[in-house]
Amino acid sequence: MSNLNKAWIYVFLTCFFEIIWVYGFNTAKTWWEWAIVVGIILLDFYILPKACETLPTGTVYAIFSGVGTIGTVLMDVILFDGTLNIGMILCIILIIIGVIGLNLADNKSEKNEIAKGAA
Repeated sequence: MSNLNKAWIYVFLTCFFEIIWVYGFNTAKTWWEWAIVVGIILLDFYILPKACETLPTGTVYAIFSGVGTIGTVLMDVILFDGTLNIGMILCIILIIIGVIGLNLADNKSEKNEIAKGAA
């Protein structure tokens, strides 16, 4: 498996674990449940830098924070009877556009650097 594929797996895992520990914030009541949440946070912040070893940090963090934000809002609505309104939906769309835009911009700058190095 290439380093790039591993990096994207790390991004997926860090986003998954972020949603899990945010869920834990809403449900943990005993010391051992909080210990599990803290363990998941530590694991998450161990995996996050691994993704940044290969992928641009801006891209990784944009995806991490975007998925965390959108996942938290959707989790609140689906699992905890929160509300969702048009303003929230528009902001979620803006986050998605921003994450995609940052990813495209990082890929474009990488290609430019590779082209300059080849010249």
